[in-house]
Amino acid sequence: MATREEIDGWIARCALGDRGAFQSLYDHTSAKLFGVTLRVLKDRSEAEDALQDIYVKVWRNAKRYSSGGASPMTWLITIARNHAIDRLRARRDTEGDDAIAAMPDRAPGPEARAVAASEARRVEECFDTLEPDRAQAVRRAYLDGETYADLARHFEVPLNTMRTWLRRSLIKLKECLEP
Repeated sequence: MATREEIDGWIARCALGDRGAFQSLYDHTSAKLFGVTLRVLKDRSEAEDALQDIYVKVWRNAKRYSSGGASPMTWLITIARNHAIDRLRARRDTEGDDAIAAMPDRAPGPEARAVAASEARRVEECFDTLEPDRAQAVRRAYLDGETYADLARHFEVPLNTMRTWLRRSLIKLKECLEP
């Protein structure tokens, strides 16, 4: 393993664009950084890809390294660990997208929509067999949620008469819809 001063010097020379210093830095630190990425990612192939990205970051960010602060290995390990965590999060996000994509579509398909449209036509045809005021009363009661009392006032009939209209209309609709 290289000394702190050697790694510090290689990073400083990388900041100046020295490819030989970069090669030495890689040769002496890549095994340690690979271990860090492998521990986080738990996939050898992905850890190898991540290691390449990490050294690109090191090359590009070598100017930002301050030799007076933390040890150079701490700086390199931090870059490696953060990059591996970012890749892990990206992988989980992608897996989440795949899981969402694999979820079944709950919307009715073309066949179900065609059947529903056919049934809707049948219901409308059965409504046409009712007297217009009875059909309107059924729609207002069961589709619009109006009360029997409100309907009785609207149609100017006694409450019990409205109940009878609705009950008889529903029976007639049921008979019409039966095969």
